[in-house]
Amino acid sequence: MQKPFISLFIPTLDGGGAERVMLHLAEGFAVRGFDVDLVVAKAEGAYLSKIPKTIRLVNLDAKSPVLLFKTLALKQYLKQEQPNFLISTLDIFSSAMWAKRLAGVSTQVVMCVQTNLSQQFQDRHGMLMQKLKWSVVQHFYPWADAIVTASAGVARDLEQNAKIPMQEMTVIHNPVVTSDFVEKSQETVTHPWFAEGQPPVLLGVGRIVKQKSFTTLVQALALVRQHCPARLMILGDVDGREPEVKPELDGLIETFGLQDDVLFPGFVENPYAYMAKADVFVLSSIYEGFGNVVAEAIATGTPVVSTDCESGPAEILNQGQYGKLVPVGDHEAMAEAIVSTLNNPMDAAVLRVRSQAFTIDCIVQQYLDVLNGLQAIQPSTQPSTVGVI
Repeated sequence: MQKPFISLFIPTLDGGGAERVMLHLAEGFAVRGFDVDLVVAKAEGAYLSKIPKTIRLVNLDAKSPVLLFKTLALKQYLKQEQPNFLISTLDIFSSAMWAKRLAGVSTQVVMCVQTNLSQQFQDRHGMLMQKLKWSVVQHFYPWADAIVTASAGVARDLEQNAKIPMQEMTVIHNPVVTSDFVEKSQETVTHPWFAEGQPPVLLGVGRIVKQKSFTTLVQALALVRQHCPARLMILGDVDGREPEVKPELDGLIETFGLQDDVLFPGFVENPYAYMAKADVFVLSSIYEGFGNVVAEAIATGTPVVSTDCESGPAEILNQGQYGKLVPVGDHEAMAEAIVSTLNNPMDAAVLRVRSQAFTIDCIVQQYLDVLNGLQAIQPSTQPSTVGVI
């Protein structure tokens, strides 16, 4: 019998961690010979040009209100294409499950939770909206045929706040080490900061938002420089939903007199090359779902300092075995950990071995184990060309 037809559903292909995960999963399924659709509510974002030819992109082109129209468009897609499985993420209001029920199809839906929802809701919403969203998650996520979380911390958060038992979820870490990862990490970076004889470079990666708490990292840099020379580079775009964060960072940098030693190159297509050349990778986040960049950094062999935030980094670093963990928001502890790491970096080979737990092949197999547990392999239907861009 033929392999099943697998679809992955995500709002857009913006340059975030969840989008990268879905792209990597789609690629991993395609490499194994599955028919794969990557279904987006809107065909936009930094990763739009990164989709391999082996993956079909389906643009639902949802209009406002997006929640309603993406659900109706997804219903039509499911009714027409009838994939065996639909893996959905960034789907708080369970559009995938509503679409399945409205379409009346047998497609089995896997809800993939990529972030610590209680932290995200608290960060973005008032108490009333937080309660509403948790109510939606509690009532509709159990409709899914399976729930996968990116970390055990995310699963615990769902159990505590949505009353979904841990045993009804499967923890599968994110796939970050691609087949061309080593090649990309060895690409040349021409920036003069990485030239021989220059001061050590600390690297942060992520959207310029409050969640990433780059203010903590800037404050830590100011303390580090009291002990040794160092510079800080932060890769990532300013998020249009939080435009005030970058000016606040700029003000803090000016206060410490760090204008010549902190750089914001913006979004870069290949952050792995920068990670490989940095002296220490630092995650300063208030919360994460998994912390893809931590796993990526250790895959390049670069030592890591991370906040012990909910959720993910401690799991990646095995409670501090593979990198130093510091309390959230504690710039003094972060500075101390950075100085210690600069003086005694962890063996790169040890870090690379650890990163093999996060290869695409390893993680895709874990997803296939979940899918195989849901139903026997069924013949795939040949996808049509309607709605493809």
